[in-house]
Amino acid sequence: MKQKIYILFLFLGIVFSPMLSYAQVDFNKKPDDDLGNHEDEFQELFYEALKQKGIENYDRAAEAFEKCIKIDKSVPVLYFELGKCYNHLKNFGAAEDALKKAVDKDPDNEWFLDELYGYYAAHNEHDKAIKMVKQLVKYHPDYKEDLAGLYARTEEYDDALEILDELDAEFGTTMSRDIMRNKIYEATGRKKDQIENLESRVENNPEKESNYLALIFHYSENNEKDKAFETAKELLKINPNSQLVHLALYKFYLDDNETAKAVESMKIVVKSNEIKPDAKMKVLTDFMAFVKEHPEYEADLIEATALVSDSNNSKTVMELGQYYLAKGDKEEALTHFETALRLEPNNFNMLRNVMLLYIDLGKYDLAQVKSAESLEKYPSQPLFYLVNGVSLNELKRPKEALESLEMGLDFIIEDSKMEADFYVQMSKAYTLLNNTAKAKTFSDKAKQIQSSN
Repeated sequence: MKQKIYILFLFLGIVFSPMLSYAQVDFNKKPDDDLGNHEDEFQELFYEALKQKGIENYDRAAEAFEKCIKIDKSVPVLYFELGKCYNHLKNFGAAEDALKKAVDKDPDNEWFLDELYGYYAAHNEHDKAIKMVKQLVKYHPDYKEDLAGLYARTEEYDDALEILDELDAEFGTTMSRDIMRNKIYEATGRKKDQIENLESRVENNPEKESNYLALIFHYSENNEKDKAFETAKELLKINPNSQLVHLALYKFYLDDNETAKAVESMKIVVKSNEIKPDAKMKVLTDFMAFVKEHPEYEADLIEATALVSDSNNSKTVMELGQYYLAKGDKEEALTHFETALRLEPNNFNMLRNVMLLYIDLGKYDLAQVKSAESLEKYPSQPLFYLVNGVSLNELKRPKEALESLEMGLDFIIEDSKMEADFYVQMSKAYTLLNNTAKAKTFSDKAKQIQSSN
């Protein structure tokens, strides 16, 4: 549905054109009824209605339009404006009645038809909306796409596809129409029709990469791997610089034991600025699984992960770090998390991951320095006080550890596990200071919390 600017002077002309007859009144003649001459009153009411509508006083605007209608029932735009006011007031029955009257009085007015169509579409009255939009199609081809969408909603799929074919033939394909088309194919299970449509697109427009990529995807989805592979290779011939095609080629080469070509495609993928991080991670994950069975290709995996680390894409590097962390390779995970943190120094989650890995790997000097720096930026984060306290204890600096831990306790909010961790570290600090009484006090506090959880 199209949103149009209603040109004020245009509809003023529509409104006042019938009033020319009023201007030719014989003022020497006595009125032949009790209404008299209402020309001035009509104009005042109409301008008042527009004013109230402009400041969103829709109830008062509706009242003024109603009074105008009582004076002259023949002016279509009054019903149109009244319908819009009632719509704003959520008086939907009255809104529909008014808009229908406007259309009845001026059935070829695009503005009126569009407003009534919009009303029906908003209230999911699809059959009535279809009737309106069929009348609007002659004004603008975009309404045809609306009609296709309505047919899809009412499950008149053949009619919808016929309109989409007409629009594609006349104006070329668009993403919005392709999304609608694919939803129809999915709803009806017409995979064959979908593939035939894509095949014809490739044949008619062999230079367009997206047609090949869509066809490769749907061949693969339909378990027609050989056709998908051939289409991918055909795209590479036509466009040797294509990067996206290697997302498919990589897997095809790997499945066909063309490992050298698979490695080459993988490297193109991980270096690409066009390919999203999650897609890169999928390729790397596939190759990692392959390397488990074929360790002779580990050097290629290391090279590929290095390319990812050098790609300046923090999300890709971060996901690679998560992969190594899940595998238990904390050193490699830390390397990637540190790289991601350099790319995004204000990423709180990465900062936390790096510090916790410093502690896990016994890198207490680094943990102490990083946590102290982080507390300058995040002075109310208890985790960073805890990391600072742990690292200072391990570095045999218990007095400083206690200062950090005591300060951090004040920032803990409803986190009993963290509170217990603080007490454990405070007990450790007092033990290092040979204050066994306080060490036991905090150890008991920690045990009490832990036993209650």
